[in-house]
Amino acid sequence: MAILVQKFGGTSVGSVERIKAVAQRIAASRELGHDLVIVVSAMGNTTDELTALAKTISPNPPQREMDMLLSTGEQVSIALLSMALNEIGIPAVSMTGAQVGIITESAHGRARILEIKTERIKTLLENGQVVVVAGFQGTSLSSGGTAEITTLGRGGSDTSGVALAAALGAEACEIYTDVPGVLTSDPRKVKDAQLMNEVSCDEMLELASLGAAVLHPRAVEIARNYGVTLFVRSSWNEAPGTKLTSKSERQVGHDGLELGRPVDGVELVENQAVIAISQLPDEPGIAAELFEGLSKGGINVDLIIQSTHEGKSNDITFTVSEKDLAAAKMHAEAIVQSLEGKITTEDSMSKLSISGAGIMGRPGIAASLFDTISRAGINLRLIATSEVKVSCVIKKSLGNKALRAVASAFELDDTQTLMNPEDSNILGPEVRGVALDIDQSQLSVLHVPDKPGTAAALCAAMAEKGIILDAIVQSERVHEDNTRDISFILQKLSLQKAYEALGPLLALWPGAHLKEGPEIARISAVGSGMPSMPGTAGRMFRALANARINIAMIATSEIRTSCVVPAKDGIKALNAVHKDFNLDKVKN
Repeated sequence: MAILVQKFGGTSVGSVERIKAVAQRIAASRELGHDLVIVVSAMGNTTDELTALAKTISPNPPQREMDMLLSTGEQVSIALLSMALNEIGIPAVSMTGAQVGIITESAHGRARILEIKTERIKTLLENGQVVVVAGFQGTSLSSGGTAEITTLGRGGSDTSGVALAAALGAEACEIYTDVPGVLTSDPRKVKDAQLMNEVSCDEMLELASLGAAVLHPRAVEIARNYGVTLFVRSSWNEAPGTKLTSKSERQVGHDGLELGRPVDGVELVENQAVIAISQLPDEPGIAAELFEGLSKGGINVDLIIQSTHEGKSNDITFTVSEKDLAAAKMHAEAIVQSLEGKITTEDSMSKLSISGAGIMGRPGIAASLFDTISRAGINLRLIATSEVKVSCVIKKSLGNKALRAVASAFELDDTQTLMNPEDSNILGPEVRGVALDIDQSQLSVLHVPDKPGTAAALCAAMAEKGIILDAIVQSERVHEDNTRDISFILQKLSLQKAYEALGPLLALWPGAHLKEGPEIARISAVGSGMPSMPGTAGRMFRALANARINIAMIATSEIRTSCVVPAKDGIKALNAVHKDFNLDKVKN
């Protein structure tokens, strides 16, 4: 029989009545002929209560003891659920993370899974047992060789469930929660958010990294990497929920289930052109007018970067195929001349991109890419980042050299190295969902040297402090002293660490200094069909302009367009974009 992994969250097992209801649902699945592995979280708010209890003892308790304490919450759940199953005639056995064979790295509070020893689970399943596993926890070996309880961090039970499905080769993993599935936006902020019937793991990774809390990015990474079919469903009804899909067929290797190589591909797209527009008025509607005009001209724009500058002007830079350069320049000039802006173009460029699940969520990956390129003596013209891809625009003549260097640095074979790949033409809506992140800050590094290695040095310094960068925007404008500005979007909680990380580096660059931006919100539209549908960005910009919302920064990737807006306009912007793409009406 096929193995099915089901995970039930804290609200799903929050009371004795809910545990009994979950037992009945499990019994119904068993009647359908599935071999069942059940993963459960701690009951209700148990983890928060245990954390608060620890704080009454010590304001800064040892992380090892916190793991020892917090792991008890799931043990209560698995024991009670196993009792409930046995009571209704379903043979079941409860297992802690250690007993079930979840082996992690030695990092208390945030451990990643190295492997899962599945022999014991399979034996129990063959004997007709339902295996009930404590989520959120595993075991590692200390330096002395003794076993240590570890926890996986936020969203750990989701991670446990999907990891077990990958290790067991399960038919699917079902995540049961208190929401009907994945919605087009946060229903607390957008009242008419709709349920998505299906979403790709790449799209979900983008949405999860932007604050969609229904699934933790680590769980989605595992599903994406190993091709796990994943469902998000409500534990309160029988609705089908949302299906997450992945095309990957990677096998679980020996380099760690979660610690496998985060970069799984590199590609070079040649014959690109850059159009840079500077000195544009800093007011709503400028970006909308520009990109609507390009769309009407049938011109497909790839990367778009808008960076902020002191004063009342902005710069917008974008890339197109070389064959569209003349037409794109003509359309842009018609707009720029009326606004008294300046336009320059550059052909014979290439776009180099690395891809992989959650690469921006792993400090050091972007820094390694930039360092590899700089060591080859190549300067970066543009930088664009997302949760699953980091792209750089460089001179075409140096493209092959950069491709070989990056493939070697990330240990990619020929099948993972692509030259001028054909357009994927992925079928799907241009916008699947819209997300808002209000917990971010903008930090600009002004007047840094315009030479190879600058971006790498900045990113490496922050990576050493464990700072996760959500976006990197390199300004197009070069100052008279041959310096330029680079802006970062990062979590507010990381600001102080960023100052500490960058201080020693900036001391080496005369004139370089940090500038913290105003309070911001980041609104992002995500859709796998975006590359095949010209005009998506312009439509988003127009929705914001019609709402009289000014765009401070723009950063795009293959399947995501993000705009930084004033914090006070965040929810207004979210609703405007959600409505403009008809996500309030159409289920996708």
